[in-house]
Amino acid sequence: MKELLILGAGTSGTMMANHLRKTLPKKEWNLTIVDQEETHYYQPGFLFLPFDLYKSKDVKKKIDKFIPKGVNLINAKIERIDKDNDIVWLKNDTSLKYDILIIATGTNIAPQEIEGMLGDHWYQSVFDFYTFEGARNLRNKLRQWEGGKLVVHISEMPIKCPVAPLEFAFLADSYFINKGMRDKVDITYVTPMSGAFTKPKATEALDYLLKQKNIKVVPDFNIERVDAEHKKIIDYGGEEVSYDLLVTVPTNMGDAMIERSGFGDELNFVPTDKATLQSKVKNNIFAIGDATNIPASKAGSVAHFEAEILTDNIMRYIAGKALKKEYDGHANCFIETGHGKALLIDFNYNQEPVKGTFPFPGIGPLSLLKETHMNHMGKLAFRWIYWNMLIKGKHIPFVSATMDTAGKELEESN
Repeated sequence: MKELLILGAGTSGTMMANHLRKTLPKKEWNLTIVDQEETHYYQPGFLFLPFDLYKSKDVKKKIDKFIPKGVNLINAKIERIDKDNDIVWLKNDTSLKYDILIIATGTNIAPQEIEGMLGDHWYQSVFDFYTFEGARNLRNKLRQWEGGKLVVHISEMPIKCPVAPLEFAFLADSYFINKGMRDKVDITYVTPMSGAFTKPKATEALDYLLKQKNIKVVPDFNIERVDAEHKKIIDYGGEEVSYDLLVTVPTNMGDAMIERSGFGDELNFVPTDKATLQSKVKNNIFAIGDATNIPASKAGSVAHFEAEILTDNIMRYIAGKALKKEYDGHANCFIETGHGKALLIDFNYNQEPVKGTFPFPGIGPLSLLKETHMNHMGKLAFRWIYWNMLIKGKHIPFVSATMDTAGKELEESN
């Protein structure tokens, strides 16, 4: 029997386990997945938790509920990958041999990377919402917060779901209006980028939303440290932004196991071919989702599209065929804008977000780069799609892994 080993049972790893159990010959391949966690989190739901829009039970379920029959789930911490000998060492000193390895260990927040971010003030006046613990603590804080300067801040790129901090600012505006205290809250959005959106075209088209909601933007802010005593963040150029409540997205880093294994970039992301998803570490090692260093968004839709292409490429690798250079960086992301509305953006490596309809040309029912209630309903529906289709490796009808240009107002090239 040959061994295919998946590291990480989050979104990407669970999808790959479901895809591959259906496609790998059961009499020839053992399939094993390793994760130290016992809970699977619906991470897009962390955005809603601080505003009491979701309850804790909405965003977490047992990991083993989504691992298909015939896949061996090992609940253990990973020490390192010995790529030269095709072995993964676990923290308990046991080892796992593999013929093919898929790294799906995701990304984690690393607040320790920013001077002064951690301390007694962490989860008192400085919060993240990229972890279940952070989102829940922030919910408890917002329930009793009486107002002041709210700063929503991104430390550095890349981060998981690049639009989530902006969504947080929009939802905060809506939340405080509904509580009758928006006049007591000053919202500032601080980003290392030159605009509020990650894509220049989106910034150009949607900048009006920030003005409309009276959200101040501080661009090109590269944080050096947090001065918790005086409640301000300071960038390398000396610029300061004061806060009463800081909601920050700390540096995002790949799993420390990658560094212990002797490969990965400075943020512990795995060097990966952006079109085939084969790692540049060794031919029998593949990477997917947030664990890679490819220039695509670190988002659930990306992992979903990658999984379909990676499954095909692993079967081609086993058959000795050339891998398809098929993944185009396709991502689509809902952006909650508050008051029961949302935007939808659809883009890839080469095409910035454009106006149009999705998924059906001319019909929709979803609109691109446009604020609508239907898009908000789509965002809410995604939780059901996630638990019942996405991580179970089921194809979502009418949504292709690569970006479909039909129904989109593409710019003509010169």
